[in-house]
Amino acid sequence: MIGKLDYYRIFNIVSHNKSFSKAAEELYMTQSAVSQAIHKLEKELATPLFHRTPKGVILTDEGKVLYEYVQSALGILHSGEEKLMEFKHLTTGQLRIGVGDTISRYFLLPYLETFHLKYPGVRLTVLNGTTSEIRDFIRTGEADIGVCNLPIQDEQLQVLPCKKIHDIFVCGEKYKNLTKKPVPLSLLMKMPLIFLGKKANSRNYVEHYLKEQGYHLTPEFELGSHDLLLQFAQINLGIACVTKEFAMEYLEKGLLYELSLQQPLPERSIGICHLKSVPLSRAARKFSELINPMMTHG
Repeated sequence: MIGKLDYYRIFNIVSHNKSFSKAAEELYMTQSAVSQAIHKLEKELATPLFHRTPKGVILTDEGKVLYEYVQSALGILHSGEEKLMEFKHLTTGQLRIGVGDTISRYFLLPYLETFHLKYPGVRLTVLNGTTSEIRDFIRTGEADIGVCNLPIQDEQLQVLPCKKIHDIFVCGEKYKNLTKKPVPLSLLMKMPLIFLGKKANSRNYVEHYLKEQGYHLTPEFELGSHDLLLQFAQINLGIACVTKEFAMEYLEKGLLYELSLQQPLPERSIGICHLKSVPLSRAARKFSELINPMMTHG
């Protein structure tokens, strides 16, 4: 069934060609179908739109007015269709990512670079925050996805682990003797410890594990960034709990030393999270698939 918009499209082609037969050829329709569509449009509008002549058709005054509006309206629709195609092929759009400073620096940067090179038309916005702040960004619609430390317990969020990481304890030269053999937690807890602040998800994960083992955590220092943990340990202010994958430069250069524990901390993950109730945008899905190809099959 031909809809009213189709009538206007046919009217536009007839007006341009000044001929029912030429319009029919362009539209791959019969001449009678074109003529019938124009007749129905004229009937609905209660206005003649064309003067029929032996050489073709000519717009009436009313038809000329309508033609200007139809051209404008169809032009806007065409622009809208082109814009949708741009979004489909990611030649334009926006991607808003919530992420912490440490994960951004040590994990996310190469993916951001790759995505930007592949889709330069997509505007990237990176919102820095703690895991709890990232959850708020997603809930309020400020971020499309979050990349943060797991575990996260939130019924509103879909969470997909994308990289396993390990919490370890490191020290400088002053405590290097502790690296000669595995250290029991009982001895470790007597040392001056350096941790992130209580808002950090990684801190809470380790603290919860220690509590399960019967130890109450009282750090000597509580700092605001992973880099400060490394630097404080390097100048021998204590033993720092850090993410091994983000401390490799210090370990490989011999600036810090990893302590071997009799009871190693259980591994955890970095994950991608987004609202369950809101489908991912094409840009967000492509970026998530870049980090974790398994999402392609999700």
